Amino acid sequence: MGGPTRCVLVKCVVMKKFILSFSLTMAALTAIFAAMYRQSGRQTDLSFAIVFGIVAYHFCVRLLIVVLFKNFMDNRADWSKRWYQIRHWEKRFYKLIHVKQWKQKMPIYEPQSFDPAVRTWDEIAQAMCQAELVHETNVVVSFVPIVFGLWFGALPIFVMTSLLGAVSDLLFVFIQRYNRPRVIRMMNRYNRRVTVHNE
Repeated sequence: MGGPTRCVLVKCVVMKKFILSFSLTMAALTAIFAAMYRQSGRQTDLSFAIVFGIVAYHFCVRLLIVVLFKNFMDNRADWSKRWYQIRHWEKRFYKLIHVKQWKQKMPIYEPQSFDPAVRTWDEIAQAMCQAELVHETNVVVSFVPIVFGLWFGALPIFVMTSLLGAVSDLLFVFIQRYNRPRVIRMMNRYNRRVTVHNE
């Protein structure tokens, strides 16, 4: 199995730079319109501050979560723990929503972490566990803005964006949980070959 091509890695770098730039731009626009609202009291300025603030939150908090998990876990996880095990109903569910058909179309933030050319199957399985936890955490924090919706008003906007954010991350959770059993089978097959070779 080949690793990520140079084109894929370049696209990954471009995507990371875009996400960072976009997040900082949204945060800056939030600050600008919030300052304008304090000066003018115009509802339009507040509306723009809220919209840009919601977008900034969803992007910035995800970047922060990635950094925190990378520093504290560093792609080390015990994939045999119960949390990471696939339930029987999940297999039927993933087949029902056709994960196999659309998973290849989803972007990968760090393809090198899942590259069997430079990582062992065990390392890949551990990286998948961390990726799953990152996206599961994202699902939870997606609903934090709803609290601000109760304060600022415009609650439907906060609820809708929170649901969209949560669903988008759930898709990546599904992908990691769908793929990991296959990676573990590959790891066990490789270990058996090594054992037979060494006997």
